[in-house]
Amino acid sequence: MEVLAACTVAVLVACGVYLLLRGRTFSVVVGLSLLSYAVNLFLFFTGRLAGGAPPLVSRAAAEGPIVDPLPQALVLTAIVIGFGMTAFVLILALRARGELGNDHVDGKGGKP
Repeated sequence: MEVLAACTVAVLVACGVYLLLRGRTFSVVVGLSLLSYAVNLFLFFTGRLAGGAPPLVSRAAAEGPIVDPLPQALVLTAIVIGFGMTAFVLILALRARGELGNDHVDGKGGKP
């Protein structure tokens, strides 16, 4: 299970970095979103990949593995912040396209 989780995070990071390096603003927005999803999954996976484990139990009363609830709270916070960041960057991209007439990151334009 850990190998699948690591591969998933690696693919999301690779795709996000590739899209960030493209010359179009929409690709940059999608790349930032993919990187945000990769970080959220990484934070979630740091809480342990144990199915059916209780999140809030004292160590003395726990018979098996327990799950740390802090990464889950961090992921919920990161989802809200990521949504706000994506909305802001999307509005900036739309404004730049409206003022410059193209969607290139450098603003110079070129062949589509």
